[in-house]
Amino acid sequence: MTSHTWWLLLILTVAIAALIYLINGRLRVHPFVALIVVTVATGLVAGEPVADLTGSIEEGAGGTLGDVGVTLALGAMLGRLLSDSGATDAIARALVGRASPRGLPWLVGAAAFVIGIPMFFEIGLIVLLPLIFSVARRMEERGGANGSPYVLLGVPAIASLSTLHGMLPPHPGPLTAMTGLHADLGLTLLVGFVCAVPTVILSGPVYARWIAPRLPDVRPDAALVAQFTGAEGAAGTRHAPATGADGSGARPDTGSGPREGVPTGLAVAAVLVPVVLMLLRTLAETVLDEDGGLAAALAFAGEPLVAMLAGLLFALGVTLVRGGRSGEEIRESLTGSLKSVAAILLIIGGGGAFKQVLQDSGIGDAIASAAEGAHVSVILLGWLIALLLSLTTGSATVGIVSATGIVAPLIGGNGGLEASLLVVAIGAGSIGLNYVNHAGFWLVKESFGMDLTQAAKTQTAVQTLVSVFGLGMALLLSLFA
Repeated sequence: MTSHTWWLLLILTVAIAALIYLINGRLRVHPFVALIVVTVATGLVAGEPVADLTGSIEEGAGGTLGDVGVTLALGAMLGRLLSDSGATDAIARALVGRASPRGLPWLVGAAAFVIGIPMFFEIGLIVLLPLIFSVARRMEERGGANGSPYVLLGVPAIASLSTLHGMLPPHPGPLTAMTGLHADLGLTLLVGFVCAVPTVILSGPVYARWIAPRLPDVRPDAALVAQFTGAEGAAGTRHAPATGADGSGARPDTGSGPREGVPTGLAVAAVLVPVVLMLLRTLAETVLDEDGGLAAALAFAGEPLVAMLAGLLFALGVTLVRGGRSGEEIRESLTGSLKSVAAILLIIGGGGAFKQVLQDSGIGDAIASAAEGAHVSVILLGWLIALLLSLTTGSATVGIVSATGIVAPLIGGNGGLEASLLVVAIGAGSIGLNYVNHAGFWLVKESFGMDLTQAAKTQTAVQTLVSVFGLGMALLLSLFA
């Protein structure tokens, strides 16, 4: 490697260390402020032109919020409507009543696995948060939970959603890798599921059972739990300090207590509306002529923002007709739901800015250049490049696309088993080491009220386990290639 490459790698190391110190050290800087300060300093030291630096920050923050922000806001509104109607609490009661505490992580993991087929990681987690919080709160009320029930139920959801997002089509990263490597769709799906199932089990319910007792203090902000569960001052939740758990200085409105007007079946339907629309979009892109009117309509309806909006409108109709609430009450609920996610949106935007500056300053290219010179098997090389690029750019999709371009010339274009395994390995690599420059890291950290260490033991550890187990399964199956 050149001296410039080493210099960029050193900048990355110092930037991450500085970010950790600012947020978790003596200064306790708000994460959004710390992200912006470190982002600007990283871009300047790495030599990005000053005229381009602000553009990178705006593009990174705006692009990330464009992908996640509006959908997060709509998801918060949907969750608030369901919680205020008592629907999520009813679902939680049914789930807790029909399964033992040992079985609940498996049920949540299975639900996340299904939801994760058409959904991005962040969107799937937004949809699942009301259910996770409601079931966890009821586990606390019943007592006997070994460690934090929020970790016990959140980890399987994280494992399933991240595995599906990185390793299986129809997500954009795996689809791009499949096309670039000329892999067969059916074989890639089959190989992906074979690799995904044991990966989710080991990094989800199994790891959750081990880590939950070791993080007994993890509880989301009481107001956020109340928003998603409809329970004022949920039992056992940790109240935020005066400035709020995220330092925003604002507390979300908890609204009124839970209501029992909306039938559980309709509440479940409201959650499934966006899932079904995204799944239909996936099927349309796979089997229909892309120039046809039906394919275009389904593609539009399955866009995450449109699908989530459709779910919200469905829930609004159900609440107005069956929930016994006035329009003014509903508007107050929706307004209150946005207060608790405002700071999360800023932090996610800051993470996006950090990601973009790392990419535009050439640090991602330096990592790719260093990894390409390693003499390892093509499956391991694809995994390693995707891992390092995802770490440096903060984007699993960027890691997948870049790694595909690097390793594509190293294999033949026959689309055999090796190509499909390489798609899975690259996708698995893009998931690992998910840390402070990933929007998903901040979403998990702030949603569950974690500090950086706790988030590293959950979000970072789970996705790294997914990455390693996914690689291990791909290497195991490569023995038959």
